[in-house]
Amino acid sequence: MACFATIVLDGVGIGAQPDADDYGDRGSHTLGHVCAAEQPDLPHLTALGLGHVADLAGVPRVAQPAADYGRMQEISAGKDSTTGHWEIAGLHLEQPFPTYPDGFPPEVIDAFKRHGGVGGVLGNRPESGTVIIEELGPEHEKTGAPIVYTSADSVFQIAAHKDVIPLEELYRLCKVARTKVCTGTHGVGRVIARPFVGTPGNYTRISEERKDFASRPDTPPLQDVLQEHDVRTVSIGKVADLFARTGFDTMTKTSSNAEGIAATKAALQACQENAPPTFIWTNLVDFDQDYGHRNDPKGFAQALEAFDAALPDLLNALPNDGVLVITADHGNDPTTPSTDHSREFVPLLVVRPEAHGRALGLRSTFADHAATVANYFDVPFQTHGTVF
Repeated sequence: MACFATIVLDGVGIGAQPDADDYGDRGSHTLGHVCAAEQPDLPHLTALGLGHVADLAGVPRVAQPAADYGRMQEISAGKDSTTGHWEIAGLHLEQPFPTYPDGFPPEVIDAFKRHGGVGGVLGNRPESGTVIIEELGPEHEKTGAPIVYTSADSVFQIAAHKDVIPLEELYRLCKVARTKVCTGTHGVGRVIARPFVGTPGNYTRISEERKDFASRPDTPPLQDVLQEHDVRTVSIGKVADLFARTGFDTMTKTSSNAEGIAATKAALQACQENAPPTFIWTNLVDFDQDYGHRNDPKGFAQALEAFDAALPDLLNALPNDGVLVITADHGNDPTTPSTDHSREFVPLLVVRPEAHGRALGLRSTFADHAATVANYFDVPFQTHGTVF
């Protein structure tokens, strides 16, 4: 039965794009620098042909790659997960989502307080979530004011201790921010609920209760069109959240790469059991969330090794006529001073029955992925991309 699976290694870029200077990312090379610094052991990615995509220390070129290989370039404006995934789904953003390097302006905060019914907010600046929670958590517990912060991405994040602002109330505040505050010129890519627990000096974010309230695409993305043509669509990880949960029949939330890999394997195995045509889209977020943003190349390398070790099981679960794509949505180079995303090419590895190590070259847009998926399922879909 027809099965196409795409695994996005969140933040695993493979070299600065020509316009990287415009984003402050000159010289970024996530995979190149992690491999140079930590020499991760990646035998299965090597066998697929990763060494043919770029010169990577410890990842040699092999005589006969088991996958077709290449790179993709992002043409949409931005370097965040929403923009990257939307382009992977065939959409093109000409204007980037707004970002707030100096915090949100008074009109945004005032509207949030008015519509949310809160007396005040704490924070209101770009910051690491763990840092701002540790810093402002005690005052938050004392005053009850939610912690509002952003990052280099287009996000409006609200952090709250579960004993101070119950989870459903936190979600309500996020819905208010999404529908009544972060709209129009302030229409950020995502409003994110960030619940945490614990005591001062020992706060812990509850990743499985994080909730993203994304901007909804104006144009139907790939998965919506597949649904309309009776293709079963499966989201694993945060993919569905990036599209305001539109277009997916099944949505499995995960809190780690390991959970995402296990869920992907199970979904692939289900494709072998007389399932309808199925598109599986997985995001593995640990590379970005746990290591890229925290400038931890060693942890990044270990996460790459863990994914590499899981590859044989994933490939064994892939139906004989199935296709597996491994790619990314942007870079997040943990070896640079920046803790932000980086404007990079992304790797492209395509495992398919007739794959013979064909060079796919540099694809001019991430939307080539959407064109290819639609072509595989014989579904008409209008996009800037071309089939690889």
